[in-house]
Amino acid sequence: MTQTTYLWTPPAPASLPVRGIDARFPVKRIFCVGRNYHAHAVEMGRPVDKATAKPFYFTKSPSTLVESGATVPYPAGTSNYHFEMELVVAIGAAGFRVSEADALGLIYGYAAGLDMTRRDLQLVARDQGRPWDLGKDFEKSAVCAEIVPVGELGVLTSGAISLQVNGETRQTSDLSQLIWNIPELLADLSQYYHLAPGDLIYTGTPEGVGAVKTGDTITGHVAGVGDVALSIGAAE
Repeated sequence: MTQTTYLWTPPAPASLPVRGIDARFPVKRIFCVGRNYHAHAVEMGRPVDKATAKPFYFTKSPSTLVESGATVPYPAGTSNYHFEMELVVAIGAAGFRVSEADALGLIYGYAAGLDMTRRDLQLVARDQGRPWDLGKDFEKSAVCAEIVPVGELGVLTSGAISLQVNGETRQTSDLSQLIWNIPELLADLSQYYHLAPGDLIYTGTPEGVGAVKTGDTITGHVAGVGDVALSIGAAE
């Protein structure tokens, strides 16, 4: 068997710890759901009418992943660096065109996550009809805590979600306020992609998003799932 030779050593796969076991969760893709809480959609100036709208998505590269507890540099090219607290669904089985009833079978577990955003760049792109990549898909912008195996949690339909900056609460809501719930999201996303083990789905953020600066510490919590933390270092 011929051994493949590379010009340089390929990077190790992005991965996350899993609660209770030594094996890590290898990350294949990162999908993010846009505007999935009514109050956040309103604060962004884009209200959502579920009767006439469908979920929409953007992606982050696996190379953007950073584990909870890290200190990251204030990112280049922005003066409006925002937090977005989210429940993350970790996929553990393949699925294509699945029904809502079959969605639970795809879920390996859950995690608390942060979708960090260069808001000024995102809004410029949005208003000009351009992709959001510069605002969303940048180094160390997908923060995620350990994966909690689904176990008896099943499909999460409710539970408090919150975020603090330097101990001050900035976001607070409940998973019951998701516009599109987890089965609806998995069923819809699987109409367009062959979902696969290792996929992460950031399910959207509640209202209260805002800017952070060098020296700030972010902590977030999802009831029944766990906590996430991030510290903001100096710009490079």
